[in-house]
Amino acid sequence: MRTVVVTGSASGIGRALKGLLEADGHRVIGVDLRDADVTVDLTTDAGRAELVEKVTALSGGTIDAVVANAGLSNGSPATLAVNYFGAVATLDGLRPLLAGSDAPRAAVTCSMASLLPVDDRLVELTLEGDEAAALARAAELTEAGTGDIIYGSSKAAVAHWLRRAAPTADWAGAGIPLNAIGPGIVQTGMTREMLSTDESTKAVEAVVPMPLGGIMGPEVPAYLLRFLVSPENSHMCGQVVFVDGGSDVVFRSDKVW
Repeated sequence: MRTVVVTGSASGIGRALKGLLEADGHRVIGVDLRDADVTVDLTTDAGRAELVEKVTALSGGTIDAVVANAGLSNGSPATLAVNYFGAVATLDGLRPLLAGSDAPRAAVTCSMASLLPVDDRLVELTLEGDEAAALARAAELTEAGTGDIIYGSSKAAVAHWLRRAAPTADWAGAGIPLNAIGPGIVQTGMTREMLSTDESTKAVEAVVPMPLGGIMGPEVPAYLLRFLVSPENSHMCGQVVFVDGGSDVVFRSDKVW
């Protein structure tokens, strides 16, 4: 039995992953704002510190995997705070607990939205680690009516961070594969409103083409996350694996392989 920490475990992809892992006989320490083993707010430093403290206590100081899955998409600075700073704090904060595992693994939920237009200044400030300045920039975008770009920008920053961090001594050098998934449009609470009518669904599909299978249920990316944090995944390092029905290849064709 492995012990896996999953943030955003109360709904969507996180809940689907929790179910898969528990069905496999593993222990899941769920983290969310509600209905979880650890209830914390990952938009705050206090919540991130409390996450580490409570997971350490519940796990006895050793975990086998962590999945930083919690996310928002509401066009506000909180989206950036959770999607990037909360995710990185989760992974960095819980990394020491992986040292006692025979097969430590880590993953983060990115998105195909990372391939869409982003706010370069927001991504730059985020990657510099200046949370106050990045949140101020996000607030400017929200006030200007362009807050929708925050989500994709936050996920692009996650992808950049992943590629930089994964091969370092802290991760690959410590024997910890660190990777990400890049889902397309998933039927979750986050997307419920945008998929609420045939007209709105068609509008989404026009922006995010998914020629293979179309819009997916949360179990589809959850299956991929299950593999990424399994002992069988021994050599993937810093990969954003797109499970997007083909959006990546439609957008980038053979320019990336």
